[in-house]
Amino acid sequence: MTVRVRRVYDPPEPEDGVRVLVDRLWPRGVSKEAARVEEWPKGLTPSTELRRWYHAGGGTYEEFARRYEAELAEPEARELLDRVRDMAGRGPVTLLTSAKSPERSHTAVLVRLLEADRR
Repeated sequence: MTVRVRRVYDPPEPEDGVRVLVDRLWPRGVSKEAARVEEWPKGLTPSTELRRWYHAGGGTYEEFARRYEAELAEPEARELLDRVRDMAGRGPVTLLTSAKSPERSHTAVLVRLLEADRR
C-alpha cells in the first residue's frame, strides 16, 4: 500500500496515482484542471465545527486528532476510509491538502489510520 501526502499547490507527478483531495473546502487559487483531483470525499474530512475549533486555537493537536478519529469512526466516514484503503491496495494514492504543515493536520491522522487498519 502506497499513500503519500502532498500539498494541492504542488504540481501533479506521475507517481501520484489516484489524487484524493482531503480538505472540506476547495483550495484557493487552484483550478480544478491544475489540481487533477480524482476523488473528493468530503465526508472523510474534519467537520466544520472541529476544523474551526482547531484553527481558532481551541486545543492541542493531540486533542484535535482524538476528536477527528471519533468522527472517522462514524459509518459514513468509515466507509470512505475503507474506499481509500481499497484504492491504495490497488496502486498509489496521494492525499492532497492545502495545509501548510500536513504532518500536524488531519492528513497525518488519515495516513496513520490507513496504515494501521491494513487488511
